[in-house]
Amino acid sequence: MAFADNLKSLPRISHIAAIQLLDSDGAVCGTIENKPGQTGSLAIYNHLSQVYGAINNEAAKKGLELFSEHADDARQNPGKHPNIDRLLTLLGKEKGQLRIKHIFATSVD
Repeated sequence: MAFADNLKSLPRISHIAAIQLLDSDGAVCGTIENKPGQTGSLAIYNHLSQVYGAINNEAAKKGLELFSEHADDARQNPGKHPNIDRLLTLLGKEKGQLRIKHIFATSVD
């Protein structure tokens, strides 16, 4: 299925301002914001964290399926899609994982 179609099947993310990716030491190693150009990645990483609890080898495989044609482009153009590159790096690493910290959107009236 195409990336755009996959996104339609994922939980909504309007309540999330961003997610921080935490390495094994708990240090922030990346942030994905809810803004144009990153919302698809945010939706996928959010979904993966809900299903798998963290972004591990198994979650990375599923994430690459969800990124669909963009995953193929990332394989051919390293560095062009950093959020996909992270998943590619986790492939084959049985012990490697990223934890997710949600930053929720707030409104001020």
